[in-house]
Amino acid sequence: MELVPLAQGFGVEVRGVSVLDVATDAEAYKAVRAAFEEHSLLLFRDQPIADDIQVAYSRAFGPLELTKAVSVGAGSFYSRLTNVGPDGAIVPPSHRQVLVAQANALWHTDSSFKKTPALASVLSARVLPGADGDTEFTSTRLAWERLPGDLRARLQDAVATHSYANSRDQIHPDLANAEERKALPPVRWRMNWLNPTNNRRALYIASHAYAIDGMDDRDARQLLAELMDETTKREFVYVHKWHQGDVVMWDNRAMLHRGRPWDYARERSMVRTTISATAADGLDQVTPTVH
Repeated sequence: MELVPLAQGFGVEVRGVSVLDVATDAEAYKAVRAAFEEHSLLLFRDQPIADDIQVAYSRAFGPLELTKAVSVGAGSFYSRLTNVGPDGAIVPPSHRQVLVAQANALWHTDSSFKKTPALASVLSARVLPGADGDTEFTSTRLAWERLPGDLRARLQDAVATHSYANSRDQIHPDLANAEERKALPPVRWRMNWLNPTNNRRALYIASHAYAIDGMDDRDARQLLAELMDETTKREFVYVHKWHQGDVVMWDNRAMLHRGRPWDYARERSMVRTTISATAADGLDQVTPTVH
């Protein structure tokens, strides 16, 4: 296996090992898992990807999350991110599926709004619209290490509230409907996540976060915005330009990402599988103590 760096301090392209190898060979999995823990972002090129292969690869890393209600692929392991409707036609620009794509253009980490957050996401390119629709990534682990020591100490035990509706409301007030709001009530997480494998911390924030325990709402939103601005400075961002057959996996404990716009009149179809975090992944490190 060869690892080719993608960005300064995080991200590698994995060569010599396929996603199918990882799903079927214990030694391949062990090597790729170590790369995942160290580099947070993995790229596999030219994969013969299919739904069952993607699920087999993802399941090697832990329990799989079911796609939430109302999403395309709801109730399955597959979140289908597409601008194609059930009838096979491209949906209009005002359609919910396009609004969801626009919401995904906010910097976020997947599933921080759920009762069980995500360890990792695996995204595969199925149909691409052309050169547009990049996905951008940045390391919250490196961001944590860049913060002044006094701010890190302040955030060590700080707890933020995350809500799916908070990010969706930034796009359209009806994007998160009543069913989703009821199914996904706000949740609270510590603002840093300690990786038990390497004892490195990462800032744990997202566009879903909007409040911090013990802080005035305005001050909390300002601090969250400042942390987001620091984390996502252009010099710290890796821009992934998709090719057919790409499979990208990232660590939601230590990464932010966002999708970039494309010509929504052209078809784009991606499939995401999401791996839930467990105690072995340091979930207890981000779970606030209940008093």
